[in-house]
Amino acid sequence: MTDSSLARLAAFCHRRRYTVLSGWIVLAATMVLLAAGYGAGSDNTFSTGATQSGQARQQIAEHFPGFTGDSVTLAVRSDATLDDPAVQARVRHVVELLATTEHVSRVSSPYDAPDQISVDRHTGYAVAVLDVPSDEMPVAQTRNLLDQVREAGGSGVTFALAGPAVNNVETPGGGPADAVGLAAAAVILLVALGSVLAMGLPIATAVLGILVGLSGMSLLGHLFPAPGFAPVLASMIGLGVGVDYALFIVSRYREALHAGRTPRDAVVTATATAGRAVLFAGATVVVGLAGLLLTGLGFMRGLAVGAAVTVVATMLAAVTLLPALLGLVGHRIDRLSVHRRRASTRPWSSRWADSVIRRPVVAVLACGLLLAALAAPALDLRLSMPDASTQPRDTSAYAAHRMLTEGFGAGFDATLSVVVRLPEGDPDRVAAAIAAEPGVASVSPPRRSDDATIAILAVRPTTGTQDEATTELVSRLRAVTAGQPVLVGGVVATAIDFAALTADRLPLVVAMVVGLSLLLLVMIFRSPLLAVKAGLLNLISIGASFGVLVAVVQWGWLGSVLNFPTTMPVTAWVPLIMFPVLFGLSMDYEVFLVSRIREAYDTIGDTRTAVREGLTRTARVITAAAAIMIAVFLSVMLGADVGVKQLGLGLAVAVFVDATIVRLILLPATMELVGRYNWWLPRWLDRVMPSVHGGA
Repeated sequence: MTDSSLARLAAFCHRRRYTVLSGWIVLAATMVLLAAGYGAGSDNTFSTGATQSGQARQQIAEHFPGFTGDSVTLAVRSDATLDDPAVQARVRHVVELLATTEHVSRVSSPYDAPDQISVDRHTGYAVAVLDVPSDEMPVAQTRNLLDQVREAGGSGVTFALAGPAVNNVETPGGGPADAVGLAAAAVILLVALGSVLAMGLPIATAVLGILVGLSGMSLLGHLFPAPGFAPVLASMIGLGVGVDYALFIVSRYREALHAGRTPRDAVVTATATAGRAVLFAGATVVVGLAGLLLTGLGFMRGLAVGAAVTVVATMLAAVTLLPALLGLVGHRIDRLSVHRRRASTRPWSSRWADSVIRRPVVAVLACGLLLAALAAPALDLRLSMPDASTQPRDTSAYAAHRMLTEGFGAGFDATLSVVVRLPEGDPDRVAAAIAAEPGVASVSPPRRSDDATIAILAVRPTTGTQDEATTELVSRLRAVTAGQPVLVGGVVATAIDFAALTADRLPLVVAMVVGLSLLLLVMIFRSPLLAVKAGLLNLISIGASFGVLVAVVQWGWLGSVLNFPTTMPVTAWVPLIMFPVLFGLSMDYEVFLVSRIREAYDTIGDTRTAVREGLTRTARVITAAAAIMIAVFLSVMLGADVGVKQLGLGLAVAVFVDATIVRLILLPATMELVGRYNWWLPRWLDRVMPSVHGGA
């Protein structure tokens, strides 16, 4: 979209402001109603047929119907043995409660299966198989069951429930994060813009855009299924970028008004300059999300498409709805001011730019050492998937995990399902070979399918799901059974395979995202050097965020302060999502700042003066925009989903590093060192490249 077409669009939205505002309200209401009635459910299937665990799951599902269905586990711990008549009566009562719960197809009682009671007879468990996926289990029903099970305990007997359906109730992906993030954004906007009315415009624009985007994500879920945490991620990103994009346009509008423009001309100017930067910045976020399509993982496609739709909706709201709202407000945008007028002084950003430009080598070296120190822990990055052991300590799921691992061993939750194809394989020989491996606590007798096609061995490790020794055991078992008709699967093997798969796909995502983003930046800045430098600086800030994430999550630094229940590997999907999202978000500030520097350079012709001018005019707004994103991302720390919290922490750290160390120090210092070569563009490239500008 050219500057003239953006200007015409802004003029139209200003002129037809009531029509545009009504259209957005009707669109949002319609989309919400459609999503409520016809939206798709979530899909939390992380396994794939491309992995050994995925193939094992398919074999079990085919030859043991119902064996792989979702389930709820009831754990029981008694001071007296479970054989005590009084204890038996209480346990059977709770098992009956479980069996009569809607969507429970069958229950395996601890008294029906000898291996479901521990050797000391004090711990046992029952397994309730569901006839629906855990995500479709009614929340109210599960919550009621949890209450009943808790009330049944006491007098030396403890009951607890675990399973995905229980997690959906105890650790939902949403929670108070959106409300807290929105409130924090409002406060920061009020401080930055100094007016209640000016603060309200970005909030209103972002909220309507997010409603449309999330509803579109729900409807598109029929074609691109997304995991349960996808709406949380999409709303988090949408709120951050939506408020930021509107903030940049509102700031440029106020600047134009203060320069003597009429409200109409100010709207057109703001949309044709900052609005163009919004479109290109948003395009880099969408390009980053599109990189997830290369993973070949179904749930990643749904996540990428859904989040991209939300970003696009907030972009469109910023360049259509916001001009209409500004037309309604006009000169009254500074009404209800909370700032006291001060005498004009030289902005701090101008003084800061001068201090950095005077010592560019010192600035680059100091920042380089600091970022290297922050990124260093990333060399110890381990990937896994959350399980009951990583749940908050006050949940029923963690209580069940603790009871069962104390009664049956640390590897209870990490039990592997080894599939042996018949008649080619000999399950007894396979069982003997596996039992001889260090780290194996027990191997069950083979269980053959009715059609005599496969046999299953339940292999219990001596270590838990999050223990690195369990990952090494899975690798050894696959090496021992290599060349035989044997598949090593199970929940823990699925997590290990998924972690390996995401690690393998990450370089491809990095290459695609960086490559396409650099092409966009070359067109925006008309400078290959600036584009490459932007890419390198973004990679540095992302590396630092990965390092901080490892230090907090794996090493436990400030983990309890940040509401992480325990040390654990980083959730496998977090780095895969973090990179493209962060690369896109980091480009936002790059586009807004460097395009303003380029605008000043085209007028002044001197790099040092242009850097000072660009930083002076954008530093306050970029700082406010970054503070909004950080507040939104950190708000998810109030929730209980450890994967979402890890993602929020990583995004917040990266934005903080990018908006402070990178944009305020490294960028002006490196531009000063490079000098006039910042603007070098080969003539042949100038001729073939389309002319676009990303003014802010």
